[in-house]
Amino acid sequence: MNLASAAFADLARIRETQPLVVNVTNNVVTNTTANTLLALGASPAMTHHPADAAQLAAVAGALVCNMGTPGEENVAAMLAASDAARQAGVPVAFDPVAAGATPWRREVARRMLEAGPVTVIRGNASEILALAGGSAASRGVDSMYASLDAAEAAAVLARKCGCVVCVSGELDVVTDGQSSVTLAGGHALMPRVTGLGCTATAFVGAFLAVNRDALAATVHAMAVMAAAGGLAAAGAAGPGSFFVRFLDILYTLTEADLEAGARVLP
Repeated sequence: MNLASAAFADLARIRETQPLVVNVTNNVVTNTTANTLLALGASPAMTHHPADAAQLAAVAGALVCNMGTPGEENVAAMLAASDAARQAGVPVAFDPVAAGATPWRREVARRMLEAGPVTVIRGNASEILALAGGSAASRGVDSMYASLDAAEAAAVLARKCGCVVCVSGELDVVTDGQSSVTLAGGHALMPRVTGLGCTATAFVGAFLAVNRDALAATVHAMAVMAAAGGLAAAGAAGPGSFFVRFLDILYTLTEADLEAGARVLP
């Protein structure tokens, strides 16, 4: 089965089963994340309360933890929810937003990864380099590096944490430390809309809910992001109309769209 067929099969399962994807996410992207998950076909739930997050995570199809606005309650909720998810066998996708930007963010990321294994880490190149132990620079939440600059660090991090690591950017690199896939697609307008990187992590959660092969699920999620992003840019006047088109295209995305809009590089 080729990439488009496999990714569309997972997308069809999401649309059919509408898995519950629980998000402990940041204050900036909560609405964007919920709307994009709905357009994809999943059922989002958003929470920041530790006890509520843990109870929801235990019955979810997947949990998404995003440290973009790392207040004390958000951090406690991420730790409680990820612990409950692991005990219930629910996959966890972790978004280490700006992980190397401040000592507090490095501490939050360390606590998340030392609390127990996550299923997938999705970040930009600066974030993955920082998690892997480098001294990578970042400009707030924006990466100062290309995805391929972090490819080897991603493989090292994947082996160290026993998970899949995705470096997103102009190209997307997905690795489990042994095998790696590089995807092309998307559009330069995507980083001009706040929260689409966070959306990618939420989509990884949705695909993990229907496909427990974490490497394949992550590749399929990023293929959907790439295809929808490229199609949304066609005819968009700028970031505002792009995002509206992105939601509409997610809702109607076809296997042919995936075939045209995402490809694996050799």
